[in-house]
Amino acid sequence: VQLVESGGGLVQPGGSLRLSCAASGFTFSSYYMSWFRQAPGKGLEWVSDINSGGGSTYYADSMKGRFTISRDNAKNTLYLQMSSLKPEDTALYYCAARKVGYRDYWGQGTQVTVSS
Repeated sequence: VQLVESGGGLVQPGGSLRLSCAASGFTFSSYYMSWFRQAPGKGLEWVSDINSGGGSTYYADSMKGRFTISRDNAKNTLYLQMSSLKPEDTALYYCAARKVGYRDYWGQGTQVTVSS
């Protein structure tokens, strides 16, 4: 089982990035997917969820209107489109796969740095 995040990098405040999470080794389309992040010196913070079919999405209040989660089950890939980025969005971003009755899977993370 593997979850591999990509797309992070350095971006100026107000800029945009799209993160990807490529999944393999499990039935991606049957899993609820999530994005989390961890800023330097802080705990893990939930960012967004999407259900297995992609029809329902959920966001932390501070991300609403700026971040969009999506998935392509044919490509086994999860996405997070981030816009209007702020310095406080600087963090290591992780994707996670969750399904009731099964263990969770986590990726290794991709770094997002928002700075001028």
